[in-house]
Amino acid sequence: MAELILITGGARSGKSSYALEVSEKKSHSRIFIATCPSIDQEMSDRVTRHREERQGRGWQTIEEEIELAALFPEKVQDAGVVLIDCVTLWVNNILYNYGEEKVDDFVIKNLCLKWLLAMENFPGTVICVTNEVGLGVVPENRLARKYRDLVGTCNQLIGRKADEVVLVSCGVPLKIKKKRS
Repeated sequence: MAELILITGGARSGKSSYALEVSEKKSHSRIFIATCPSIDQEMSDRVTRHREERQGRGWQTIEEEIELAALFPEKVQDAGVVLIDCVTLWVNNILYNYGEEKVDDFVIKNLCLKWLLAMENFPGTVICVTNEVGLGVVPENRLARKYRDLVGTCNQLIGRKADEVVLVSCGVPLKIKKKRS
């Protein structure tokens, strides 16, 4: 059964860098699952910066925006650790590709549970990076509120299932759930 670690925090909190460090201590055989679509130049620049951060550090990258469950365990079976960065963008991609009117809590729960179940047979460690989106102001529009709620739903499901949950704030990791003994 996979060890599951959830790393959360605000934007630019240092969570992705921390996730890389934790992953690299876990195994020399690592797969990075990138969920970020390159939709404009600014996003492409972000993707490039993340790639450069991993360059020369022994990472294999799989770009998968939606079908996380399809990767486990067969497509990642040779890795000791799989890092998914990030759940927040995965939810965004589902909302965009399925259509706002077709995605609700029931749909996102089922999709999230589907890949959590699929990864159970993975023998290594899965590390998920996500944003803690519920600490800010209430978004001004319905779609943004829906997105925030869907991300919160996924974060709760993953957090409950996780062996460890870490909140990264100002570059400092704070363990809020420790491994089961």
